[in-house]
Amino acid sequence: MKVFLYNFSVFLYTAGIRIASLWNDKAMLWVKGRKNFPVFNDNKKSIWMHCASLGEFEQGRPVLEALKKEFPDYKLVLSFFSPSGYEIRKNYSGADQIIYLPSDTAGNAKKLIDTINPSLVIWVKYEYWFHYLSELKKRNVPVLLISGIFRTSQPFFKWYGNFWKNILSCFSHLFVQNKQSFDLLNSIAVNKNISISGDTRFDRVIDLAKSNDPISGITEFINNNPSLIAGSTWEDDEAGLIHYVRIHNNIKFIVAPHEVNAANLNDLKKEFNNSIFYSDWILQNEWTTECNVLIIDNIGMLSKIYKYATVTYVGGGFNSTGIHNILEAAVYGKPIVFGPEYEKFAEANDLIESGSAFSINSAVELEKKLDLLFNDAELLKQAGEISRNYVYEKCGATKKIIDYVIENRLLTN
Repeated sequence: MKVFLYNFSVFLYTAGIRIASLWNDKAMLWVKGRKNFPVFNDNKKSIWMHCASLGEFEQGRPVLEALKKEFPDYKLVLSFFSPSGYEIRKNYSGADQIIYLPSDTAGNAKKLIDTINPSLVIWVKYEYWFHYLSELKKRNVPVLLISGIFRTSQPFFKWYGNFWKNILSCFSHLFVQNKQSFDLLNSIAVNKNISISGDTRFDRVIDLAKSNDPISGITEFINNNPSLIAGSTWEDDEAGLIHYVRIHNNIKFIVAPHEVNAANLNDLKKEFNNSIFYSDWILQNEWTTECNVLIIDNIGMLSKIYKYATVTYVGGGFNSTGIHNILEAAVYGKPIVFGPEYEKFAEANDLIESGSAFSINSAVELEKKLDLLFNDAELLKQAGEISRNYVYEKCGATKKIIDYVIENRLLTN
């Protein structure tokens, strides 16, 4: 009965996406990307990593690249559920084949696993697809969950959660981020193979920071002025920033919105006085500093832009889903400001407690906090050092996972 209800819910979800694709661009990409079933051209032994979206890919990327280096004879297959992951990383050179994950049906699971023929499967953070994981377990394929995070609100820990508990038993090993997740899983005794590895995102942002690739035109735009760089912003984030920009002409602002469609970008251009798109800025024959707002109208630059900031603002904190990745700013030793929805994120709680991150509830609070940071050099320095040290102290999850693969001979015949 529970499997029937699960199958029905997958059917309804898929049908809903197909209907929404008639007017929604993301839904259209979701449907279009699954029009043709993945086809592989060889039978080479493979490692398969699945990510829900772009954030999970960045989280899993250090492990994927470490596996490629350690086991070069294996083909790497990368799957995405969401268009926001696939469409941005479909040309990623670190994987041999990048695909959309077909809908989770028993038939699709058998067909795709036959096609990939994986020797090892890595699931990043979450997405517990019943048929795929059950089929992998039947075939005795080792499946690892990495950077897992668990909370009491999840169905595994509810009275009705037996179906979901059984899915967790499909994993060969669960690598979780923290002790709270470890204790929760042990409380329901679903899997004896659990360990605390930490979060691979720390390894990823450190790799990004070390690459230190300069971005054309950013230094020239800031021009030795104090700067605020706001990343992954939504409308509620931007409302407070728009007010702050109007009354602080001495500060340079760089805004990288979460949505970079033409309509949203044009709205931002109207709202932020004296602004220019990055694509227009870099085409200028001679850079002038008349504009004080630079709007990033592309995807992929944000994680490297934060290093140019005096203060950073990370968006998403006024949405129920919560803030975006603050580690991308913290690794550069920057103080971080964000909205009130952050409690699900351990790093946000830790950095607030240590005094290097600050949560605000309104435009008035945002103004007060930014004024404080911009006018207190000692606070800026101290907060930045705490942020950077925090990230570097938390690295190492990737090595723990790779060591496990090697020690347990998961990819050794």
